[in-house]
Parts: sequence; C-alpha cells; structure tokens
Amino acid sequence: MHLSPEDEAFRAEVRAFLAEKLTPDMREEAARSAGVWAEGPLVRRWHKILYEKGWIAPSWPAEYGGCGWGVVQKYIWDSECAAVGTPSLPAMGLQMCGPVIMRYGTPAQKEFFLPRMLSGEHYWCQGYSEPGAGSDLAALQTRAVRDGDHYVLDGSKIWTTHAHYANWIFVLARTHVDTKPQKGISFFLVDMATTGLTVRPILSTSGDHEVNQVFFDGVRIPADNLVGPENEGWTVAKYLLEFERGSGFAPRLGAMIAKVRRLAQDEPQDGERLIDDPDFRAKLASVEAQAAAIAATERRLISALSTGANPGPASSSMLKLSGTEIMQSATELALEAIGAYAAPDFTAARLGKVNWAPGPDHAIPVTARYLNNRASTIYGGSSEVQRNILAKVVLGL
Repeated sequence: MHLSPEDEAFRAEVRAFLAEKLTPDMREEAARSAGVWAEGPLVRRWHKILYEKGWIAPSWPAEYGGCGWGVVQKYIWDSECAAVGTPSLPAMGLQMCGPVIMRYGTPAQKEFFLPRMLSGEHYWCQGYSEPGAGSDLAALQTRAVRDGDHYVLDGSKIWTTHAHYANWIFVLARTHVDTKPQKGISFFLVDMATTGLTVRPILSTSGDHEVNQVFFDGVRIPADNLVGPENEGWTVAKYLLEFERGSGFAPRLGAMIAKVRRLAQDEPQDGERLIDDPDFRAKLASVEAQAAAIAATERRLISALSTGANPGPASSSMLKLSGTEIMQSATELALEAIGAYAAPDFTAARLGKVNWAPGPDHAIPVTARYLNNRASTIYGGSSEVQRNILAKVVLGL
C-alpha cells in the first residue's frame, strides 16, 4: 500500500510508541495467549496505556472521544500492532456496543456509557447466543417482560466470552412472542452486578477459561437501558454484527503466517527443517496466497471507505468467512511445524503456573491456539450463515 508522507510519519509515531510502551513482560504474556482476546488483567493494563495516550478507540469519531483516525491510519495501527504482538483487546465494548449506542442510543445513554467504555471502567461482554439459539439467533428464548419502569429478564446466554471479567453485558431478549421471531426482540444493557445474574465457567479444550454461561433469574433492568425501540432489537443486532464480523484479518493473518514460517525454519524434525519439505512449502504458499487475497480485499475496502462508501454486511460476511478459515489453516500448519512438541500439555507453562515447560518456548501456545481456533468458523456467525448471507445479498438467490 502506498502511504503519503503524513501516513509514513504516523507509522513512525506508532512504532516509537509501541517500542516504548509494550514492555517485554506484556509482549511475552500476549505471545502465550491462546484465546481470541488477552486475559482480563492484561487487557486492563494495555487498555489503560492506550487510554492515557488517547489511542484506545481508533474507529470512534473524535466527537465521542475517539482518535478520529482515517481508515488508512486505522490500518497502519492494526498492522503495526499485529507485527509486534500487542495484547488483543476484547471487541465487545469499544468495537461493537459503542457504535450501537452512538447510532441508536439516547443522549443519556451516550453520556453515561461511552466515556466509561473509553476509560475501561466498563468491561463488556455479549449476550447473544443461547443453548438453543446459536447461528439461528432469531430462535432465542430469553424473555424480558415490562414491569413499570423496569424489564424483568429470565433465561440464559452461552459462549459468553469474558463474562467472568465483565461488569456490563448487552443482551438480546424476546419482548413479544406472538409475531415473527425477528420482530419481537429487544436490545438491553445490563449491569452484571444485578441481583439474579449468575456466571458459570465453561473450560475449552485448550485448557482456557474464556467463555461462560450466563443465567438471568428475575433480573430487573431499568427501562432506560433499552437501546432502540422495543421489539426492534433485531435491527440493532444486525448493525452490531457488521462490526463484529468486519474486523481487519490481514494484519493478524500476516503475523500468524510469518510465525509458521519461522517455526518451520527453526524447529528441526528428524534432523531436517520442515521448510525444506516441498509438500509443506506448497501448503504454506497456498495459505500465503489466500492471505494475500484477504489483504488485497481489505485494501479495496479501505479505498471505498476513504471515499465515504459503506461496504455493508456483504463485505463483513466475506471477510469473516474467508479470514477465519485461513486462520484455521495457519494454526494447522503451525501444529505440523512443531512436530512432536504438539503432544505435550503446555497449559501450566502457558498460563504462568510453573516456570518450566516440556519443550521450547516457541511451542508453548501452538496446540492451544489450534484447539481454540476450531471455534472461529462458528462464533460470530458460522461459515454456513455467512455463505447464506452472501448468497442472498450478493447473488440474489
């Protein structure tokens, strides 16, 4: 991508900031993370650093306290962060709920919630999926019944990422049952400390506590915490999903594939380097070519966005579909690259519970990341859902 002198100067500023503020211990902890997001304590630490710099909300307009960056600056920021391995901050507040409140929230909601998202006082999680409503989200059964100045919430949400760290959750709940499923849903903001709300952990196959099930038993929500009109939450939810599914994949994919190449060069197997195996090189080249196509697509979108165009749900679905499938391929190659070190259990070393590991440091997070990434083509709307969206919106089928 061709950068203007101003953009080159901005990139230099970003690199200097990251070199100063991303300490070696933070870099090491982030490198060992297997989850989609860094662990809560590291999230809060890095969030505070970015907030104090004024760089915590790259996508927010300046009027709400954001950076006011253009799309090229945002892309530079994402690329430089991916290159050095900054902690991955959860998207649920700043990237997802924040834009929803900006568009659909009342003045009072904007005044209360947006500054607290920026400062990190509010740590958000997402209450969408349910045990019987995942990709078919319109089938959700969590109920919200109006009672005076409150709604009473009953039901449960599942696969709720970082609910054990969060103090706020945005929730889709059914407020009308005798209508088309999508027409009877509303969007609420819920304080996690409210009586009747319970969080139970779900441990993943990677050994991480990243997701949870959240139960609502007579949880009373102030009516003022309804976002948008009652029964119109499906419209709000679809708008939010454009931000969940449309995040930049190219910088992360580039960093992942570069690590795979280093592993294949540095980790000998049977006395030879895997990178010298023609079959492995062919698989790596295929993934690199697919990642290059993602990068080219994202740059076209940046060009469109810079002229004021709105790529809409089709582009976000396309990137989510392709990006997550390529991520899975990259983790599979990383697993192959470390050979026998894919078998030992590195969980204790990865989570900092012991100061030794049954293998080299570069192998510590690889198997856990492979296992964690099995879910990437399911969460945020499965690959099948994304194909259906593209078939309908792009092909008109």
